[in-house]
Amino acid sequence: MAENKTKPTETKPKDFIAKLDNDTRREDSLTLLKLFKKITGWKATMWGPSIIGYGAYHYSYDSGRTGSVCATGFSPRKANLVIYAGTGPKTKALLKKLGKHKGGLQQCLYINKLADVDLAVLEDVIRVGLEQTKKSWLVTG
Repeated sequence: MAENKTKPTETKPKDFIAKLDNDTRREDSLTLLKLFKKITGWKATMWGPSIIGYGAYHYSYDSGRTGSVCATGFSPRKANLVIYAGTGPKTKALLKKLGKHKGGLQQCLYINKLADVDLAVLEDVIRVGLEQTKKSWLVTG
C-alpha cells in the first residue's frame, strides 16, 4: 500500500505564507493562522508542501489503509483557500450563513477570499468540525 505523502514537515508556516505570490492570499493566510490558533490552542504545522494543520489524529480504515493527518487546517492554493474541517449536524445551517463558498459538507470548504465570508461564522464552522472530528477520532494537539 502506498505511503501517505501528507506528513508533518520542518517548514515553518509563516515562511511558507511569506512566499505566496498573491497578496490577498498571503494576508488571508495570516488571518487564518490567528483564527485557527484561537480555536484550537495548538501550534501550526506544515503538512506536506502546502497544508497548514493543527493537531493530528491517526486513522485506520476497514480497507487496511492507515495514517495520520491534521485534525483541522487550511491550504492557501492559487484558486482558493481550502479549509479542512470535519462536519457535524450544525454544519449545514452554518454554511447557509457563511457567505460565498463551495463545498463544506464533506471535509473541504473552498473560499476565494476571506472578505467573501463572515469570519465569526467561519470560526463556528471550524469549531463544529473539530468537535465532530474529536467524536470520531482520538485527536492530539
